[in-house]
Amino acid sequence: MWDAWGVTRTLNAASAMHSWRMRQTVLIIDDHAGFRRAARALLEFDGYEVVGEAADAASGLREARRLKPAIVLLDVGLPDESGLDLAARLAAEADPLAVVLVSSRDRADLGPLVERSGARGFIPKAELSADALDRVVR
Repeated sequence: MWDAWGVTRTLNAASAMHSWRMRQTVLIIDDHAGFRRAARALLEFDGYEVVGEAADAASGLREARRLKPAIVLLDVGLPDESGLDLAARLAAEADPLAVVLVSSRDRADLGPLVERSGARGFIPKAELSADALDRVVR
């Protein structure tokens, strides 16, 4: 349905996007508890279901295998292993997950490492939003 101002089309598109997000589960792997809390609140507010959190690569890998989320939001700098290496391990799994790398660093600092990691893409932490995540995983 279309009205003269495009309101119906806009509302229908927003409803469809929210419906898609509601079916998407997310695991957040980051060593900063404050970022995990903020990312969870932001993504859940916009319709994603955050099913778990982990503070390091070892527990992140365990949780990814146990929870099988649709999306893994993964920090590049973890205390026990590089997020880039963990992304490659997750991409090599029998049922690979959609991994999105995040960092407080700029993408230019990482060069071609994001593509080589097998991750779907990269979002700077300061730019994380449901819309940014949608653009990477859809």
